[in-house]
Amino acid sequence: MKLVDLSLEEFARVLGSDAPAPGGGSAAALSAANGISLTKMVCELTLGKKKYADFEQEIAQVHQESARLQDRLLAAIDKDTEAFNLVSAVFDMPKETEDDKAARREAMQQALKEATKSPYAMMEDIWAALQVTKQAVGKSNTNAASDLGVAALNLKAGLQGAWLNVLINLSGVRDQAFVSDYRSKGEELLRKGSALADEIYQEILKVV
Repeated sequence: MKLVDLSLEEFARVLGSDAPAPGGGSAAALSAANGISLTKMVCELTLGKKKYADFEQEIAQVHQESARLQDRLLAAIDKDTEAFNLVSAVFDMPKETEDDKAARREAMQQALKEATKSPYAMMEDIWAALQVTKQAVGKSNTNAASDLGVAALNLKAGLQGAWLNVLINLSGVRDQAFVSDYRSKGEELLRKGSALADEIYQEILKVV
């Protein structure tokens, strides 16, 4: 069964157990999914309201993009665990001969690269979600302004959590070109995403 099919209570209990997965990556994805879901909610509370008619078209676009990113970030909850399972599977490979050990080392390197790509892709989606959320600030239902602030907080937590998962997997990768590439790109997403989340939060503080 997929993690996204679990109830909130079931997910929390398996997360809090000694099961090897889900872990921090899936929790980060859930946080980000909650964030963009709040942005989508604010759009739905804005669309069709005469007070915000001037922003109807823009908020409709934000709503559409929020729905797309919601799907992607919900899927990331399971994708992170699937990536972890690739790494775990390597430990079940035979290691009797030198050929076995070489195959195992190569498989681990490939698994760690895939496990790096998954949270990095999540960071890209969260960056997009933060940009979408920013578009709704000042153009959406003021009664739900605080929800955009909470969206930014959840998205930032997801971004930082995904980055930690990128780093921990990169630490085992021997391909230095790959490491340098993903570290550089990840640091840039972390920098600009965190700054935008803070900007959104500060703007919301001014109106609540």
